[in-house]
Amino acid sequence: MVNNLVLQTDFGQGDGAVSTMYGVAYSVNDKIVVSDLTHEIPPYDIWVASYRLYQTVKYWPENTVFVSVVDPGVGSDRRSIAVKTKSNHYIITPDNGTLTHIMHYDGITEVRAIDEVKSRLPYSEESHTFHGRDIYAYNGARLAGGEVAFEDLGRIIPIESIERLKLVDARKDGKSAFGSIDVLDVRFGSIWTNIPNEYIKDIGIKHGDNLEVKIFHKDKKVYQNIILFAKSFADVKVGEPLVYINSLVNIGVAVNQDSFSNLYHIGTGEDWTIEIRKAPRVIYEED
Repeated sequence: MVNNLVLQTDFGQGDGAVSTMYGVAYSVNDKIVVSDLTHEIPPYDIWVASYRLYQTVKYWPENTVFVSVVDPGVGSDRRSIAVKTKSNHYIITPDNGTLTHIMHYDGITEVRAIDEVKSRLPYSEESHTFHGRDIYAYNGARLAGGEVAFEDLGRIIPIESIERLKLVDARKDGKSAFGSIDVLDVRFGSIWTNIPNEYIKDIGIKHGDNLEVKIFHKDKKVYQNIILFAKSFADVKVGEPLVYINSLVNIGVAVNQDSFSNLYHIGTGEDWTIEIRKAPRVIYEED
């Protein structure tokens, strides 16, 4: 059976690197369908690569093969691995933390360590800096095209042995929800948190409420405002901020037709955290 092969890298499209990976894949099996997740991961940014896999994998058909190459340690002793997820997808990637979000939120059932000497593009033995072509695209195409079974890719290794980045779990108390800013909606500058919609419902927040939003960087408060919890961007005027439910059914914060992250210099990752609660009522006394 021939399956989809989906590629993710930090290579960009300025040279022939991505096209070369396509060429290797089609040379292995010209019946597979190769697609792009993205090639615009910020250079060396393993965190964003991990999140984009989590954002995307579940929406592809079962048995789709993903190749993710954000590999600042290429040529070192870091492992090359192939995993099967609980959703019955396959991912081939360096073992450097790229699977953090998939492992935490979706789950992994099996991990194989790829032999970088034996399982590689023929006649590529002297090259040690383009594993995206020689190891990952090559083995991804072999798996997607049915040339090898998952079990043939390498020896099984413990799931708990793979590298993981630090995550900040979302939490809630009786009045507030807390979480991290995991990623940006890059083109539009919205910030995406890991606070699920269920947490907002549990603390009694509904659309139309005004929310007090606080953002922290390394525990230092860098932003605070009262913002409307809107159903869509059209609920606020151009230039106004809003809290909304993003496409992963988590909390996002944005500015209508502007970049929230650029305006307020907000970043992503474990050092960036957020607190949301229903804004307290302000009562003005008459003189």
